[in-house]
Amino acid sequence: MELNTRAVHVINEPFTEGSWPLSVPLVQSSAFAFESADELAGAMAGPDGRYVYGRRGNPTVRALERTLAGLEGGAGAIAFASGMGAISGVLLALLRPGDRVVAQRCLYGGTHAVLADLAERYGVEVVRISGDDPAELAAAAVHPATRVLVLETIANPTGQVPDLPGLLAAARALGVTSLVDNSLASPVLCRPLELGADIVVHSTTKYLSGHSDVLGGAAVFADDELRLRVWPRTVELGACADPFAAWLTLRGIPTLPLRMREHCANAAALAELLAGHPAVTAVHHPWRPDHPSYAMARKVLAGGGGLLSFELAGGREAGRAFIERVRVARLALSLGGVETLVTHPASTSHRELDEGELAAAGIGAGLVRMSVGIEDAGDLWADVEQALA
Repeated sequence: MELNTRAVHVINEPFTEGSWPLSVPLVQSSAFAFESADELAGAMAGPDGRYVYGRRGNPTVRALERTLAGLEGGAGAIAFASGMGAISGVLLALLRPGDRVVAQRCLYGGTHAVLADLAERYGVEVVRISGDDPAELAAAAVHPATRVLVLETIANPTGQVPDLPGLLAAARALGVTSLVDNSLASPVLCRPLELGADIVVHSTTKYLSGHSDVLGGAAVFADDELRLRVWPRTVELGACADPFAAWLTLRGIPTLPLRMREHCANAAALAELLAGHPAVTAVHHPWRPDHPSYAMARKVLAGGGGLLSFELAGGREAGRAFIERVRVARLALSLGGVETLVTHPASTSHRELDEGELAAAGIGAGLVRMSVGIEDAGDLWADVEQALA
């Protein structure tokens, strides 16, 4: 079945009577009762048996995990309390002191912070690469303790699209586990497991749920053996998904393909108009021919995504002034919801980076990030124009 169909028909479990609820039931229970001690002990063996305790599994959460595995083409999934919970949980499960991680230079600020913390507290070496050349990975992974490659399908906030086919093939050849954050693309625009990734992570807070009312995350695995290796560590970490958040995400997924079409169309239209405005010195959106990742984006993505960023001629002060002048768009940190949001990465999402690290990641002092919603494109442009005036 095509993804549009799979998104509507989320994976559900039948009632004991045999009928199927059209909407996934919300099961809030934190614990589940058994008739015998042997049954309870047997249910503790792994993630796929009978439900025991909410941290180890829940019917609503499992429905989300199976649905996400189906959308991404994975063998299985683990749902988390947040996107950062997913990234942290997977990395902590796969890494030991002295291991090496190879990471794309331009990553979400929270991922930068986790990698820096692993380096400082646990002696994990982090080597940065541009993400554009598989030869960089081969050089960085020559160290025998290289364990994980970390990439983003669409980098936040510059829109860089790394050479996923080349890097993932190189990682597999080198025996390095690859982790790709697909939050900004969603399975509608890209399915990294089909390109050779081992693990795909999501902030389900973003496009998957899509309504700014969920905090959640997930990791989807190409190989079930890897999922079973990671799962015990995530249970110990305790960053388990909340059933209500999982239920809200499942409610949002059926409209994901429709929403992504509007996000992409509006973002592309605004990017074109911004490029012609005298107050704007640069526009970053991977569907623009002048973007450095344009050729790769056209190769691996089904659309340019709903996130764009642009540089203002007035630098940091101009950026801060713009985000305070918008009226239709809202000043908020998140992205991927139906409403348009703006923020200033240098002082918010990437505040952990110093000036040199910001420059290396391609984030200027006057850069504004815009998560473009599904409002009328004309209304959005009118709002942007008045804020730039």
